[in-house]
Order: sequence, then structure tokens, then C-alpha cells
Amino acid sequence: MNNNLFNRRDALAMLGLATAGAAMAADDSAAPTNAKKKILLRSSWQTVNIGDIAHTPGVLQILRTHMPDAEITLWPSRVDNGVEELLRAEFPKLKIIKTAAQRKQAFEECEFLLHGSGPSLVAQKDVIRWRDETQKPYGVYGITLPSKGSASTKPTTEPAMAKTIEVLSGAEFVFFRDSHSLALAKEKGCQSKIMEFGPDGAFACDLREPEKANAFLKANDLQPGKFLCCIPRLRYTPYWTIKDRPFDEVKHARNEAMKEHDHAQLRRAIVEVVKTTDLKVLVCPEDQTQMKVGKELLVDPLPAEIRKRVVWRPNYWLTGEAVSTYVQSAGLFGNEMHSPIMCIGHGIPAIVCRWAEQTSKGYMWEDIGLGDWLFDLDNPADMPKIVPAVLEMAQNPDKAKQRAAAARKVVEQRQAETMEVLKRSLA
Repeated sequence: MNNNLFNRRDALAMLGLATAGAAMAADDSAAPTNAKKKILLRSSWQTVNIGDIAHTPGVLQILRTHMPDAEITLWPSRVDNGVEELLRAEFPKLKIIKTAAQRKQAFEECEFLLHGSGPSLVAQKDVIRWRDETQKPYGVYGITLPSKGSASTKPTTEPAMAKTIEVLSGAEFVFFRDSHSLALAKEKGCQSKIMEFGPDGAFACDLREPEKANAFLKANDLQPGKFLCCIPRLRYTPYWTIKDRPFDEVKHARNEAMKEHDHAQLRRAIVEVVKTTDLKVLVCPEDQTQMKVGKELLVDPLPAEIRKRVVWRPNYWLTGEAVSTYVQSAGLFGNEMHSPIMCIGHGIPAIVCRWAEQTSKGYMWEDIGLGDWLFDLDNPADMPKIVPAVLEMAQNPDKAKQRAAAARKVVEQRQAETMEVLKRSLA
């Protein structure tokens, strides 16, 4: 009897092991499937602007953090000027499409297309191509929906807006990088399954080139924590000065009409920072046109005594060197968007000045709890508030860093939540 009982127990144990083994085998067979989720990232719009560069490594970093086993293929517009080398150094497993054959292979192998952050649905035609040729799902990560493009002098036409809404409606999800864009999408009838605020991917950009940054800082006697960064910008980027594009009289006229208005408060802030603190100010660019703008409108008009503590960066830089500089600063202020984004992404205080031509992207500062660090240069009531805000940031660095850290926490929480949505879309 005892022997029979032993055999019966032995048999049950063996059956249990076999069942467990089968379950483990099933889990093992499922794991590689999960581990090999293949995503096609449509991003990397241009390399003449460190913000446009930052979109891609930012989204890649978010994916690496929350979906480390995913296999990512980048479908870029441009990765020249040393950008490809930066990306490959930071993301050695990244595949980058360079030929039509590689694109065809990616269309066959990838399960999902993710349109990266940008000023609009930048690669709308490519999203349509993916949809029509593969019938596979797609999503949109951190864009603005502009009623007028940042490079346009005319509003988006109704047919063009309707087409964009149609493409967005077919997405598994659309994350808008500012709530004003989300509201506009709803107003225009967008029907995507999930439409929410989702931070610009550039918040997560952590490309670094510390050797270059440290050499520049040392050469200009800029000590960590003892300088602010200031970035100029014209209403319209004068691409005709750096690209093979025709001169645009309308944009040039608008730039000329507004350039003093748009930089006077920044210049006053520089003067007050130098007068009332021991900080220096670094005037630096976000795109290849802004070194000249900074010199003309911010540096040259300064009194000689003030200029002694102001450093002008005369040449363009890539995102890694810029980030490696920003993280050593006491904060940043100016007329650009993505350098402030990268600062907040690393807990560095950043003040943003915006205007209508920049679309609604600046309102993301309200979405992450920094509304009082956002100033509208088209609103006369905002103008006198800029200098005091910069001085407050400069004179109370601990408080400013606490605010930046809180905003960073909001961003990182939303990043995690958006990745859960992507995971469900891939399940």
C-alpha cells in the first residue's frame, strides 16, 4: 500500500514537473517574441538644429529605458554632419535605413511604425505609405498640430488639415506635445483611439560630448554652476542663409520688424544678471543661423563693462556638446524651445519666450507645471515680467532647481505612461 502510494505521488510529481516544464517552455517561446518586437522609428528631420537632432536620441532613450528588448530601426530624413556617429556611439544596436532596399526590408520585418516628435506630422506621406503598403499599425509620439506651420507665413488650408486629421485618426495613439494641439485635434474631429498629452521626445535626450564642452568652458573661463545660457531667435529661421533656398522677402521683413522687440528683454536680463550676481552669461545657438543673431542683437549692443562677463559662442555645435554644457550651467533663458526642453530633462532651470510664429509648442511649459516660466512676446503684459523671472532664477538657484526637478518628474511620469500604451499596441 505504501509502495502504491509512493508511486502515485511520484507520478503526480512527475506530471507536475512536466506541466511546469511545458509552461516554462511556453514562457520561453513567448519571451523571444516579446524580446524581438521590431519598431520602425520615423524621425531625424534635419541636422542644422540641435533640437531637431535631439528628437531621435530622446525617443530612443525612452524606448531603451522602458522597452529594452525592442529592436529599433531608424528611418531618418538626415543624419549627416556627424549626427549618425553620435547616434551609433550611444545606441550601438540601432539600425539606420540608408537605401530603398533597407526600407523595404524594414517594412517587411517591423511590426509598428512610430512617428517621432516634431513640429507637425512631419513625415505624413511616409506614414501613409507605411499604412497603405503594410496594413500594419502606427502611432505618433510628441508632435504639435499647428494651425499654421512654423516655417509658413499662411495658415494651414482646410484640405491639408483634414488630410492630417484623417491620418492621425488611423493611429493607434497620438501623443501631442502641448495641450493646445490636443484641443485643436479634438476640435477638428480627430478620432484616434488614444489622444493625450505626451512630452516631446527631446526631454529624454542624453547625448554627451563632455570633452568638447569642457574644453570650450575652460577656454572661456566658464565655471560649473556660475553661468547662464541665453539663446536668440528670429521670428522665422532664415534658412536661405544656410541652405539652398530662395530668399524670402516676407519672412525677412517680419524678422527685421520684430528682431529688436524680441531681443530687448533678453539683453536687459543679461545686463541685470551681470550687475547683480557673480554669474557670467553664455550666448549660444540652437541652430546654424543664430550665432550671427546673438552677436548682432545680444552681445554687440551691450555696454563694454557688461561684455566682459558675456561669452559669445561663434560656431555651431551638435547636441552632445550642447547638453554637456547646459548641465553645467545655472540655467537657460531665451527665444528657443528645445534647449529649454533638454535643460528641464536634466533638472536645469529654463525660461521660454515664445510668439505666434513658433506654433503652440511653447504651451507645453504650462502642461509640465512651468507656466510662469513661459512668456508670450506677442502679449505686452508679459514683457516686463521676463527680466525679474531671469533674475529670480539666477539669484535663487536652489529654488529654481527644485522647480525644474518637479517638472522633470512630471515629464518622466508621462513618458512611462506613454510607453505602456505602446506596449499594449504591440501586444
